[in-house]
Amino acid sequence: MKELTRSPIPIRASRGRRDERAENEQTGLMVAAEGEQMAKSGKGDEAELAVGAPLGHAMFGPLEATTLAGGFAALGDPVRLHLLSLIAAHPDDGVCVCDLVGPVGRSQPTVSHHLKVLRQAGLVLRERRGTWAWYRPVPERLAQLRAVLF
Repeated sequence: MKELTRSPIPIRASRGRRDERAENEQTGLMVAAEGEQMAKSGKGDEAELAVGAPLGHAMFGPLEATTLAGGFAALGDPVRLHLLSLIAAHPDDGVCVCDLVGPVGRSQPTVSHHLKVLRQAGLVLRERRGTWAWYRPVPERLAQLRAVLF
């Protein structure tokens, strides 16, 4: 009798819409929670300054640095920077992943990987429409990164 063995190839369960919504909400909640945490610290109006404080500002602490570094790290790759610029050009409607493959000159799995990194950094949100994923920017998160630089 032949003994059954496990396949060396791991099988991943597909993720449904509910998981995507929860992930998008979680990303938004993390950004909001950081703002609430600073407000609860009793710093009042100073806490609002910390989110967009310039690099030399005294309110720019380790927590803010860690939060912002994730966003800047995601933008450290030229492909991700290009993808974000393409997505940001369509803030209301969003952009289908199928329309992003050609302009960046990468394969669909590579584009999906880079979009996942941008999503995990809280820079874009994903919405399923039929079989395709549509991406749109998160203006609040982009404003945080912009405010630190200028």
